[in-house]
Amino acid sequence: MNDSLQQIIVDPKQSSQRIDKFLISKLPDTTRTTVQTTIKQGDITVNEAPVKPSYLIKPHDRINIKLTDHFAKKIDILPENIDLNIVYEDSAIVVVNKSASMVVHPACDNWHGTLVNALLYHYQKLPSLAGNENRPGLVHRIDKGTSGLLVIGKTKKSLDRLSKQFMHHSIERKYLALVWGNVESSTGTIDMPLKRSAKDRRIVEVCKAEEGKRAITHYHVLERLGYVTLLACRLETGRTHQIRAHMKYLGHPIFGDTRYGGDQILKGPVFSKYRKFVYNCFKILPHQALHAESLGFIHPNSQQNVHFQAALPSAFQEVLNKWKRYSANSQEAI
Repeated sequence: MNDSLQQIIVDPKQSSQRIDKFLISKLPDTTRTTVQTTIKQGDITVNEAPVKPSYLIKPHDRINIKLTDHFAKKIDILPENIDLNIVYEDSAIVVVNKSASMVVHPACDNWHGTLVNALLYHYQKLPSLAGNENRPGLVHRIDKGTSGLLVIGKTKKSLDRLSKQFMHHSIERKYLALVWGNVESSTGTIDMPLKRSAKDRRIVEVCKAEEGKRAITHYHVLERLGYVTLLACRLETGRTHQIRAHMKYLGHPIFGDTRYGGDQILKGPVFSKYRKFVYNCFKILPHQALHAESLGFIHPNSQQNVHFQAALPSAFQEVLNKWKRYSANSQEAI
């Protein structure tokens, strides 16, 4: 069976019972509200068919539960000997430059090979924030496909103090993003709330204020390269997929972003030579062109401002250089 599913076979002697009540008895670490929400999202099925929370289970029913964030897989997170690109380390913190291919913590379809697995190997005892026991040392995260800087708290005090800075939006986080199109305004701020999409829970979308969480992204243009633009984005808030969703809302999806439409040719001529050029760029950089370049905060021990930077990964830099040459040489560039 797929590792991202948990299956429960109803006992032949089981009496008729609502599925939400039945699952609470089988999954004591969850709540009825969580079960009902997951059923309504279609992530719990019976005999491979969607049901309602009021569905009455029958003997031999096969209940499949998709292991999403609502149902974290009940596994021990194992230490794994994975190299880390450490930018800075002392007794309180470690700053890591994460590769785009690495997932930050175990979750659906990625139970191994994550940053957390690596951290547990290199640092046997890391604290966790309340409610995030399966994410030791973490106070923030960046997406798979996004490279760049993360700070890890090595002690309870440093973890708590870093967490407060993130909560108060006092952390400085700057990203480099290559986006489709010519961004007209040299500087701008996107202040639009975000929520999980009802159609696809893997993405977030702009919504009404009362429906989601406030999200603020500041940006300014670094280079205009014809059919793409290089931006510096500063996060005031840190919502899931914030820059990716905000750039799509702005009409400039991040280049190569498969979740938000950036993996299609959105600007430029129809010539086959141009299409070949773009698809070659996609091949070199098979994920969103987004990099967490700099990170600044107050050190939890010294209380001094510290700042760290990470250069663009080679693949991102190669694609950027290609667009620079194309923009300089092409008479068709905008």
